[in-house]
Amino acid sequence: MTVQFTKLADPIPPEVYSAFTKWENDPALVHLTRLNHNQADIDRESEADFFELDARLSYNRIYLIYLDGQLVGEMSYQIDPQHLYKKEPGTAWIGITIGEEVARGRGIGKLAMQHIEGEIRAAGFKRIELGVFEFNTLAQKLYLKMGYTEIGRIPDFTFWQDKLWMDIRMEKYI
Repeated sequence: MTVQFTKLADPIPPEVYSAFTKWENDPALVHLTRLNHNQADIDRESEADFFELDARLSYNRIYLIYLDGQLVGEMSYQIDPQHLYKKEPGTAWIGITIGEEVARGRGIGKLAMQHIEGEIRAAGFKRIELGVFEFNTLAQKLYLKMGYTEIGRIPDFTFWQDKLWMDIRMEKYI
């Protein structure tokens, strides 16, 4: 098993748009990767178009995750976004998606987290914050194992399985 990480830059290859669109609409991921206010949000289809990804590149550092040469996920970070729970300057907010089922449950999430933490550290930042939906217990376990601690909860944050769930905010100093 060979896992590689590549920083996404312009021009964005067409296969990246296709993969992001696929993951954005995957029923196994929709409730995990995007904020949903109701069932209509879960059911809506979206497309990762040029303008959306181009805009994301303007405020995110995005890294692609490859398993044995196949694009299987992405991770990103941004510095000091408005949605931080703890407004500490110089904080990196991270997100990660293991988009392809073949890559899930194989430790790639942990490798990706280690990689992005290294990138953040190399860029000179000392604090990371993330949000994880209350029902995503597998991700919570990973983050706790990796040294993240809970700093707060936002009630009624996202919709799934006919109810609203909390967003758990976590941090780590590196």
